[in-house]
Formats: sequence, C-alpha cells, structure tokens
Amino acid sequence: MAVAKDEILAVGRRKCAVARVRLAPGTGKVKVNKQDFTEYFPNDTVRSYVTQPLMITGTTGAYDVVANIRGGGPMGQAGALRHGIARALQLAKSELRGVLKESGMLTRDSRVKERKKSGQPGARKRFQFSKR
Repeated sequence: MAVAKDEILAVGRRKCAVARVRLAPGTGKVKVNKQDFTEYFPNDTVRSYVTQPLMITGTTGAYDVVANIRGGGPMGQAGALRHGIARALQLAKSELRGVLKESGMLTRDSRVKERKKSGQPGARKRFQFSKR
C-alpha cells in the first residue's frame, strides 16, 4: 500500500486492540475497517469518545481518518482509535502536543485483563479456605 506524501501514519493501542491510523487533509470523513464510522460504532457516546482529539484541537473537518483495527472489544477498539488519532494529530502539527498531552490522550492505557491462575476460579478469586 503506497503512502501519499501528505498522509500521516500512527498506531494506537488499548487493551488487546491495535488501531493503525492514516490521517490525511480532507473534509472530516472517518472510515474504520472499510466501513463508515457511524456503522462501525453505532453508539453516540463511543463515537464522541473517538472524536475527542479532533474536537479538542479544533480540527474536526480538516482531516480524513482511515483506520484498520484488530483485536479487543468495542470499547478497547474505540480507545485504540482515539489514541491513534491523537498521535497522528501530534505528528501532523507539533503545536497540538500540549493540548493533547494535557487532556491525557497521548498516554497509552496499558491496563489489560489479568490472566486466570491454575487451580483457582479466577484471576484473583480463591476457593474458600478451610483450616480443618
């Protein structure tokens, strides 16, 4: 896949989800996994969460976003896309870094599900202890 000169590539991550984001000057269209943004994320709150970096920086209609997301669930994918858009905006215009960093969008949320331990019912839960 050829990359145009004015396109910016960035990667966003959250839980097990990885979003590869292409940011190009345009009219504000967002495509996720070759689908329209509103189809892929039907929930309004999730959509507003994803577009936060564009809203805060005031670049809502200035860039087109094309993203490929793999892994995780809907909220993990939304968080990964938000992180990827924020990182791409920072690469596009370095003066936006302060605004994005202050709002916490450049920080990768590294919390992942803890694995289940063998011989126990869950990650932290233990079977009831009996002294006798």
